[in-house]
Formats: sequence, structure tokens, C-alpha cells
Amino acid sequence: MAGRWDPCVSHRGAEIDGFVDDYFARPERRILLVGGAGFDPRSTTVARRLANTEGQIRGLFFQEERPKPTQTLIDRATTNGDVLRAAIPAHEMASVNIFGSDGAVVGGRNAVALIGRQDFAETTDVVVDISALSVGTAFPIIRYLVERSVRAPAEFNLHLFVTHDPALDGAITSVSSDAPGFVHGFRGGSTLDGSAGAAKLWLPQLASGRAGALGRLHSFVDPHDTCPILPFPTIDPRAGDRLAEEFLTEFESGWSVDTRNIVYADESDPLDLYRTILRLDDLRKPVFAEVGGSLMILSPLGSKVMALGALMAALERDLPVAYLEAIGYAFDGPAANEEAADMIHIWLEGDVYPQPRPALHNEGVAA
Repeated sequence: MAGRWDPCVSHRGAEIDGFVDDYFARPERRILLVGGAGFDPRSTTVARRLANTEGQIRGLFFQEERPKPTQTLIDRATTNGDVLRAAIPAHEMASVNIFGSDGAVVGGRNAVALIGRQDFAETTDVVVDISALSVGTAFPIIRYLVERSVRAPAEFNLHLFVTHDPALDGAITSVSSDAPGFVHGFRGGSTLDGSAGAAKLWLPQLASGRAGALGRLHSFVDPHDTCPILPFPTIDPRAGDRLAEEFLTEFESGWSVDTRNIVYADESDPLDLYRTILRLDDLRKPVFAEVGGSLMILSPLGSKVMALGALMAALERDLPVAYLEAIGYAFDGPAANEEAADMIHIWLEGDVYPQPRPALHNEGVAA
């Protein structure tokens, strides 16, 4: 089956500069930049790059609020917020509570409510920078914008940016909550009666130090089979091997993973994982059609680049995304290494694509 984003307009590395300078600097462009204003040093990279074009840009920056952050993280977030304010003078800083008073995860719902109040009347392009946004916040925002774009294709172009720095990812440690669940807007067919007898395949994206979180997600999903996702090729050739060693106990006992069922995806190319997930979905549907159907469940806990590929597949096929929100982070690493960081751009929706396109699906129905 043809994919909605296959082919896909994308840029990375040195291609980004030419695209940004040629496209976003045009006088007719009215840009809304949506991003995170947190402690992550990559919070400011895309904003500063777009600001250099002297285009007409306004910003909406989410400040994700979690319980009892350390003073170090608060200071880093404050510094990054000052840089964002200077780079994009026309901006709004929006505070988003990730957890409700009862401990429920409400960040995605709150973020969608905030972006839904934006005025898109004069906006030609919406840019979402997921570099410093959590999956629980970024995925619902992008789903809202994609579905709005599908309803009114001429309203705006939708672009996704992410700044990829594996060394920085490794320096950030998250403290997961004890309540796994589905990301807001990404339950897919998991709660439908028609999927009760489906063969469940879980695709967890492995990340160092997240064995406990993935173990709780495995219990929550309770899959019939598990296909872990390992990065390959990678900047560090041994990264995938170290992850496999770290999760060896889960592979052999907890998850009963056959080594032939490991999924490999390019660490720096979200489209590689996107196409791989779609191929798996296409292969499984006819096999399980007569015995209750197939249900694939994604858990993107690793790099944001690979999470972006999982997001695109989840949007297109309405796949459930099981996730464990972080209640806190620890980070005492260096500032972002501009030379080591690799910026990636995906043109997700807009006038660059011919019509008609393969449809998005919502609970198995073309949206």
C-alpha cells in the first residue's frame, strides 16, 4: 500500500540551510513556531535558525510543568526561555501542567487546548520543533494540526523539525511515573470491542536506562509478541549492541524475543522507521485477518528522531501509542554541540504534495 508520506519532502544537515533561507525568508510567509521552552539545550536551536531569516515569525513556546524540578533544571529553562524571547519577540509562553491534581497525565490534552485557541487566519506555515517537547505533549499537538490540515488543506503548511544529538540524549535521565497509558489522541483501536481478540504486536523503542519503564509498559500492553526497535546504522557503531546487552534479560525471559524479530531502523532518518512499521502492518493484516485481526502498539521512548518516524506511522494507520510519562528529569550535561547536532526537517502537510493523497485513518475508517 502506498504511504501518505512515501515519498516525503525532507531535509537534513547542510540541506536545511538552503531550504530555510529560500523558503521561510519569503515575504509572503507568516510563520507560527511551536516548540518547548525547557532545560534541554536544543530548545533554542530551531528558533535561532529561523530568526536569522528575518521572516515574519511568531512563537508559541510550551513550558512543561512537572512536580518538584531541581533548581539546576529551572535555571537552565530560564536561560533558554530568555534566548527564545530574544530570538522571537512576538511570542507566547504557555505553561502546561503535565499531571493533574490527582496524578493523571493531562499534558497532551492541555497542550491541544492551548494550540486550539491560536488564530491561524493569516498563518501560511506552522513549524513544530519537537526537540525539547516530550512525546506526551508533541504527539497530540501534531495530531491536532494534521487533522486540521486535512479538513482544510489550503489553510497552512505543516513542518516538523528535530535537532538530533545522541550524546545529549544519553546525558538526560528521566524518572518515569508508575502509570502507563496511551498518549492523548493515540488509543487507536486498542479500546474497541472489535480489537479484543486481535493479535497484539508491541514495538518498543529501546533506550538506555529505561528497562524499568519498558517493563511496566510490557505489563500494560500485555502483547502476544514483541519486536524491539534498535538503532542501526548509528553514529556510534556499538550503540545497538550495548542496548541489546542491556536488555538481554528482557529478551530472553520477560519478553521472549526471538532475535529474528528485532527491528533495526536508521538512528538519523525518521522515514526509515516509518516505512518499516508500515511494511510490518501490511504483512500482518492478511495473516491475522481471519483470527481476530492484527493490532500493533508503539512505545517511542528513545531518540526524538525515531519517535518522529513512529509518530508518522501512528498518524497514518491510527496505531496506539503506549507511553510512560516522566515525572522528572536529571541533566547535568554540557550545552548543545552545534557541530555534532544534526537538524532534520519533515514537510508533513501542505501544498508541496499533489492531491489526492493516501488517507489518514481513525479507528480503521479513512478520515
